Amino acid sequence: MKALIIGGAGFVGGYLIRELNNAGWEVYATCLPNEEIKGECKAYKLDILSKDEIKPLLDEIKPDVIYHLAALSSVSVSWKKPQLTAEINIVGTINLLEAAREAERRDMKILLIGSGEEYGFIREGACPLSESEPLNPGNIYAATKACQGMIGEIYARAYKMDIVMVRAFNHSGPEQLPIFVIADFCKQIAEIEAGMHEPVMSVGNLSAMRDFTDVRDVVKAYKLLGEKGVSGRVYNVGRGKAVTIQYILDTAVGMSKTPIEVKRDPARMRASDIPLIEPDISRINADTGWKAEISIEQTIRDTLDYWRGKCGD
Repeated sequence: MKALIIGGAGFVGGYLIRELNNAGWEVYATCLPNEEIKGECKAYKLDILSKDEIKPLLDEIKPDVIYHLAALSSVSVSWKKPQLTAEINIVGTINLLEAAREAERRDMKILLIGSGEEYGFIREGACPLSESEPLNPGNIYAATKACQGMIGEIYARAYKMDIVMVRAFNHSGPEQLPIFVIADFCKQIAEIEAGMHEPVMSVGNLSAMRDFTDVRDVVKAYKLLGEKGVSGRVYNVGRGKAVTIQYILDTAVGMSKTPIEVKRDPARMRASDIPLIEPDISRINADTGWKAEISIEQTIRDTLDYWRGKCGD
């Protein structure tokens, strides 16, 4: 199998490269001119906002599967930069789909990676969320990803393209940027342990319930969907069981080597936050056999150890 990862320099991209390499795939990946890709693959510089750059690359590689990971993926950043979020997540996706539609190879499978945030303001009793649940995005990032998925479904139907839509729920692990909650907590703890600042952690909303999956499990799901995903179908990717951010915090602080005080920081509160998001993962399990295997506690432990290494502990 030959895979092209669009946006391979990001957190998930590095793990997906390793997963596909371990499976014996031939891997190609793209990144922006100012980025570098980690992992064994043939790398290309590509800006998905430049449509004319994409088709020649597809005609050169002729991949079996395209993984579209390039995105502005932070909810908090999307509130600050809504126009840029829309350009990358929507216009960039259209550019890729148009290039694929015009490419020499017609049987490429494309995975469009969306988000569990797309479900948004959920009706009472809807969780666990099936893929048929109506979307009601509650933030800018989620709205752009919902739009991406709808466009993907239209292209699959109108042009008979092999496109699979993914709604990936929260995923974390070593190397993730600390703009995401588990990495943020673990980085703060590691810095406190290393004496880099006072033993006080700043946190935002702790009552929200989210489904967290280890990134190493998530890329296994992506690989299987690249092999077995049904064209035009949407798949939830997640653990299937939400926990509170308070639980994540308590677990992480419980692994600390030093006592820590926790303080609420108004600057970390989102303009809009959904109380509960939890997926039904029966569809991906039925079609591919996938389910998450790495515990949340192990993810937190490995992430904390990663940040301890970065802080010189």
